[in-house]
Amino acid sequence: MDWIPKTKLGQQVANGEITLDEIFTSGKKIKEPEIVDKLVPGLQSEIILIGGSPGKGGGIKRTPTRRTARMHRSGRRYRVSALAVVGDGNGHVGIGKAQSLENRDAINKAIVSAKLNIIPVKRACGSWECVCGETHSIPVKVEGKAGSVRVVLMPAPKGIGLCINDEAKKIIRLAGIKDIWSMSDGESRSRVNYAFAIYNALKNMNSMKFPQDYSPDDVRKPVAEAVEVLLDEDVDIEEENKGEE
Repeated sequence: MDWIPKTKLGQQVANGEITLDEIFTSGKKIKEPEIVDKLVPGLQSEIILIGGSPGKGGGIKRTPTRRTARMHRSGRRYRVSALAVVGDGNGHVGIGKAQSLENRDAINKAIVSAKLNIIPVKRACGSWECVCGETHSIPVKVEGKAGSVRVVLMPAPKGIGLCINDEAKKIIRLAGIKDIWSMSDGESRSRVNYAFAIYNALKNMNSMKFPQDYSPDDVRKPVAEAVEVLLDEDVDIEEENKGEE
């Protein structure tokens, strides 16, 4: 099925006039999932198991969707909710939640919502125990919050792996992170808030500036301007001294 863009940004993407990094830099909002499909090759999706049904011997058997009931005069009316995460394993990840009357519709809507919420993920070797310079972890310790859940992500040395909840590993793995430490507070059994807290932590890193974010020109220009100012001041001082003599 051919994609017919409905927004100005979609038309620019279809014509090859803009890249995904330029979209993130300009702060434009993605309103069509086809934009992500075209600009992010190798996009993968995972379903976070947020539902559950009673097991035979007690406990909970986890399911991909969560069903809730609402009482009506005609009887119970059910709705199904799903939580999905998408990413390319190379620094891009998105998460989305959706509801519908059917399982498959809820999952598809959640995947579409995750594509619209895709963000860049900054990766680096931020652990003091490892200075390899590769992008296997995160650059700094960062915190995210959703509801009562607070998650702290910390850079880990190479080879540690993903020291985090099994469902959260899906998010971190699709973001392209291979080694990480984590700590959580609050009602972390709520998987929806837990997943969104991790997403919020990764998103908070985009408001920080790191050395790799600066190009050589960004560093040279302020230095050159400072040198010019100092030289001008020296010239003014020499002219004043000559005038006094």
